[in-house]
Amino acid sequence: MLHVISYQIADSIDVKAFRAAFREGIYHYDADELFYKMGEESFVYVFKYGVVCFMNYDEASTELFMGRIAPYCKNVFELRLSEEFEVETNARENKFGYNKIEIVKPDIEVYRLIMLNVSQSVSLDYYLEQTNLLQEETNSHTQELELRGKLAISGKALKMYIGKTLNLKNRIAENLYIFDSPPETWEDENLNRIDVGLKRTFDLQERFRDIKEGLEIISDNLELFKDLLQYRNSTVLEWIIIVLVSVEVLNLIIDKLFKH
Repeated sequence: MLHVISYQIADSIDVKAFRAAFREGIYHYDADELFYKMGEESFVYVFKYGVVCFMNYDEASTELFMGRIAPYCKNVFELRLSEEFEVETNARENKFGYNKIEIVKPDIEVYRLIMLNVSQSVSLDYYLEQTNLLQEETNSHTQELELRGKLAISGKALKMYIGKTLNLKNRIAENLYIFDSPPETWEDENLNRIDVGLKRTFDLQERFRDIKEGLEIISDNLELFKDLLQYRNSTVLEWIIIVLVSVEVLNLIIDKLFKH
């Protein structure tokens, strides 16, 4: 039985710089990921979107690797999100369980595919958590609008909130490729079946759709907030103009009274 654990440790990892500093054991790499073969059945998978995945790695070796990669991370998290999975080898047939897969003939590409899907899952957990936080903030403003009939948020705070939402949407868009099947599955029927089964096991497509729908709801609310803020600002401007005109008229009246 092989143990897989994947961690979301940061917003992003500079895989290019890390590859230049740590080359030993590299089996596969591209601009977005690094896959290391560290032993007979020990592997490490590093992704630019801030995830590191380990297979058949003890706790001490895991922490040693985490310390080595930390300088190449942007915004390291104090609390890591994690996902665990078990791999049983030499099974009678390929079989998928709740947090386990049984494989008939495992090889390094099968291991890489399993680690990829576990890493996608923990990344979706992170994006879903961030989306839920934004939704909670949005709900607090809509409830205030319902109860008081107005928004207390300032223009600057609203702009920062819009920026936070856009940044999250952009980061998901940048990493959208992670939810596609890797090229190796297009040419290997066995890998394709395993990939499809793993995606179904982790509900990757449904969870990704939930995140997209959540962000769309947030965007719709932000448009409403922006319109209300513009209306509020235009109303304030109108009152300023009215006051200035009134003051000017009052000055004219006073001037005429004193002249007579």
